[in-house]
Amino acid sequence: MIWLSILIFLFLLFIAFSAFVGYKMVKPPKFTDTWTPKDFGYEYEDITIETKDGLKLSGWWVPNEEDSTVIPLHGYTRSRWDDVYMKQTTEFLLKEGYSVLVFDFRAHGKSEGKYTTVGERELIDLQSAIDWLENHHPEKAKKIGLVGFSMGAVVTIRALAEDERVTCGVADSPPIYLDKTGARGLKYFANLPEWLYNFVKPFTKLFSGTKELDVMEYSDKVKKPLLLIAGEKDPLVKVREVRKFYEKNKKINPDVELWVTDAPHVRTLKFHPEEWKEKVGNFFGSFLK
Repeated sequence: MIWLSILIFLFLLFIAFSAFVGYKMVKPPKFTDTWTPKDFGYEYEDITIETKDGLKLSGWWVPNEEDSTVIPLHGYTRSRWDDVYMKQTTEFLLKEGYSVLVFDFRAHGKSEGKYTTVGERELIDLQSAIDWLENHHPEKAKKIGLVGFSMGAVVTIRALAEDERVTCGVADSPPIYLDKTGARGLKYFANLPEWLYNFVKPFTKLFSGTKELDVMEYSDKVKKPLLLIAGEKDPLVKVREVRKFYEKNKKINPDVELWVTDAPHVRTLKFHPEEWKEKVGNFFGSFLK
């Protein structure tokens, strides 16, 4: 009988641990910093974006020469202050002449929101940001480009299919299979076994209320210019997964391109800055200017 009690206790302990991990996955720490676009020599405005489901998102509006606007989209656990890719991207876009609208996704940075949904409800955040742009600066909303990293890349792909106002997008390190990326993330970030994700996932859905998101299905929906970037040393997103998306999408989309580098996750800009800027600059130059 005592062994049964021990087994029950261990089982309950395992479930409690899985719930704890699931909670931590959907409630990331809020990352902030002190730099602003003024550090690059550009005046900016602190803005508040009200989402369609009642949240207030924090962001910056940086007007510039071009009529077109580019919206950089950060990844999971980061914010507009990320100094690996968001800071460099924002400065690069401003030097290219684009107006920049950048904000923190829900539950990140200085934005409201209790839980992240890693790309599902974050589309609402982006669409609400575009609403803000159209309402406050319609002259800068004639052409809208996106450049998303990881979670932001998922939102980029979805927006190209679901929001007619978006002209084109760059998706850097997009998780095509969110379950596989989530399992790899447990091992990469927390040194936990990948199989644990099967027990953690139900709790992430319970806490966040998120729906299942199939990124691959958008390979049959995106018909706008899309630049996919994948890294061979990426421990979270495999090149073969992004390539499969690309191969399916190019059957219906003549303006999809895949660029494979030797970089880790969202690190192509860090390790190959000049190549990244040239590639992305040419892409936006072709479809936004």
